[in-house]
Amino acid sequence: MRFLVDQGVAAEHVADVGLLETSDKEIWAEALRTRAVIVTKDEDFAVWRSADSGDYPAVVWLRIGNTRKAALLEWFKPLLPRVLQALEHGESLIEVD
Repeated sequence: MRFLVDQGVAAEHVADVGLLETSDKEIWAEALRTRAVIVTKDEDFAVWRSADSGDYPAVVWLRIGNTRKAALLEWFKPLLPRVLQALEHGESLIEVD
């Protein structure tokens, strides 16, 4: 999440809010409660977002295979403006590939 914060995006890692050892369902519930955006490589969140009619939590699904963190961030950095714009336009599921 440091990367997102460095880009001027308000962000917290699940570990920072005491959710590292919790289930995906609990993370979903907290994101719903706080109107947060979930940034994930986990398809489950995208499936849940597709099945839910609400606006939150929004999900940014990073569709990239196993990769090192540095490579992931290098891949994602030029895509971030498009993701932020999609969120600003109210998109609730953004697939990034």
